[in-house]
Amino acid sequence: MKIIPAKTPDFVKTLFPNFIWNIATKDKVLYLTFDDGPTPEITDWVLSTLKDFNAKATFFCIGNNIEKHPEIFENILTEEHSIGNHTYNHLKGWKHKTKHYIEDVLKTQSLINSKTQNHQHWNLEFKDCDLGLFRPPYGKFKTKQSKQLQNLGYKIVLWDVLSYDWDNSVTEATCLKNVTSAAKEGSIIVFHDSLKASRNLKYVLPKVLEYYSEKGFAFKNL
Repeated sequence: MKIIPAKTPDFVKTLFPNFIWNIATKDKVLYLTFDDGPTPEITDWVLSTLKDFNAKATFFCIGNNIEKHPEIFENILTEEHSIGNHTYNHLKGWKHKTKHYIEDVLKTQSLINSKTQNHQHWNLEFKDCDLGLFRPPYGKFKTKQSKQLQNLGYKIVLWDVLSYDWDNSVTEATCLKNVTSAAKEGSIIVFHDSLKASRNLKYVLPKVLEYYSEKGFAFKNL
């Protein structure tokens, strides 16, 4: 059941101006993001589909999945997509003490750092950043948690458009409409490279890439 709208209202963005909701630009550029991977079969399919359209994206990875599927994580890096931190255990921030939440994030960061150090593209692109990109699972966490993460140097990325690909009550057609009716120049769009989202994702992603490519859009990573 949809509670959060597919298109993030502008007033919500103004309430949290220190988070990244979209990229201010007049250029025809979209920012596709994928949460919860790497996942066998699904993530590699996403990578192949993106490659067909010369598209780049940002993958907000769960540390536990990086550890279980290092070869798929390596494929993301080899294709020169961006990586974001999505906690180690996909934590609901409001259910955990801040200390435990931050430790979970940093455990994932240690994995990311160890696996990206031999990738020249990653090192060149992110050498001037602090700890990089972070997206809280479910888009929610405590204010204290967000402040501590920002103090550590994370850029907290939320979204402009939510596809609802993971929701099995949402049809493929509605999932597609969630994106095409809302995404515009600079939009950050949320998909999930997870088994739960695979039905909608496999229908929607190629159509989104085709639809916006025909309109002259490029797909870039954050």
